[in-house]
Amino acid sequence: MAKYTRFEDLPVWIAAADLAERTFTLTQSHHLRGKGDLANQLQRAALSISNNIAEGFQRGTTQELLTFLYYARGSAGEVRSMLTILERMATRERSSQAQGSKSEISNPKSEISNFKSEISNLKSLSESISRQLRAWADALQNTEIKGPRHMTDASRQAYETRRKAEALDAKLNRIVTEARAHGAQRAGE
Repeated sequence: MAKYTRFEDLPVWIAAADLAERTFTLTQSHHLRGKGDLANQLQRAALSISNNIAEGFQRGTTQELLTFLYYARGSAGEVRSMLTILERMATRERSSQAQGSKSEISNPKSEISNFKSEISNLKSLSESISRQLRAWADALQNTEIKGPRHMTDASRQAYETRRKAEALDAKLNRIVTEARAHGAQRAGE
């Protein structure tokens, strides 16, 4: 398992920052004009994901990190919800245009399709981030580590020794398994 010392290096933070950037680009679109506070709320929720990951990572305890990972996951759900609503609105507007009625958006169908495609891509990214956050939180809930704020030199050394012993044990188990498989294969020749 990789060890990260900066939140900026975390793959899930990088994905969340990408989601925020792309969301800000989407919300600059004229498609969101006349939609009330939806664009602003979508921007804030998307930005909240990466910010909560960063804040939790910097806090120094596993419990605080878990709390902020769940906040980030909640924001990812909020983003997905708003994107789903936007997608539904775009579908309705496209349907209205196809029937020849006037709509708030007087652009070609292809532009609305591109808008819907980007919404769909952002929803997928948001869902992926949510799954990553859940997996990370699940792993943290099963750890004995209370966080860097609680670690002493002795506890760090004990943890590293235990981690190295577990890695060696896993390696030895693989070697034994491979040797047995190789022996069984040779016996069958």
